[in-house]
Amino acid sequence: MQFRADMHIHSVLSPCGDIEMSPSAIVAQAKAKGLDIIGLTDHNSTLNADVTRRIGEKVGLHVLMGAEVTTKEEVHCLGFMPTVEKLAEFQAFLDSRVIFFENDVDKFGYQLVVDEDENVLDEVPHLLINALDLPMLEFQKKVYELGGIFIPAHIDRPTFSLSSQLGFVPSGLKFHAMELSYYCKRNNYKFLDDCPWFSDFNFIQSSDAHYVEDIGKIYSVLEMPSFSFENFKDALRQGEQVIL
Repeated sequence: MQFRADMHIHSVLSPCGDIEMSPSAIVAQAKAKGLDIIGLTDHNSTLNADVTRRIGEKVGLHVLMGAEVTTKEEVHCLGFMPTVEKLAEFQAFLDSRVIFFENDVDKFGYQLVVDEDENVLDEVPHLLINALDLPMLEFQKKVYELGGIFIPAHIDRPTFSLSSQLGFVPSGLKFHAMELSYYCKRNNYKFLDDCPWFSDFNFIQSSDAHYVEDIGKIYSVLEMPSFSFENFKDALRQGEQVIL
């Protein structure tokens, strides 16, 4: 079976996420765009991930619970957890590596934890887009210890990516796939021509949506017999089937 997956979406918890990006709005738009799987990936926090999963479950949308983590090298990486219990361990680990810098709402935006009815439950006080005190290889190790999925984010981007911050793939870096941004067209290979050392890996492509209308503007089609977290891991290792 083929599954349409947009694995990089921000909610109102990310300061750069639009105030309309509530979990319920994200799920509704994903369903309207014909997606089967989404990844909820707020910056350095998972606090809106489980509620998004629960809303998605009611309408047949598979929601992978994770975060877009900014490592010590200022490389963005996606990490997804297989269960709510592992997600709680993951969140505690991220919290232990925070370098506290108070969020300025007027400058950066709100960082809201909300429920299924869009009621505000909490507001994260520290700025979530800052780098954590967490080297990339150590972050990768923790994700694997928890049975999760590890994906370097938007590797073609000129900022906060493997190509911009390091310029190479470290020998110890193990991942299920790499992510290309919306702006990198796989049928035009300019990025891979310029950086051929990235070309031998499996890729997905995601929207990195911060606004409702951007959800599903690009996605990957992955092949698996049925949806499960482990089947999704296997599908990532094979790479996308189609980029639309």
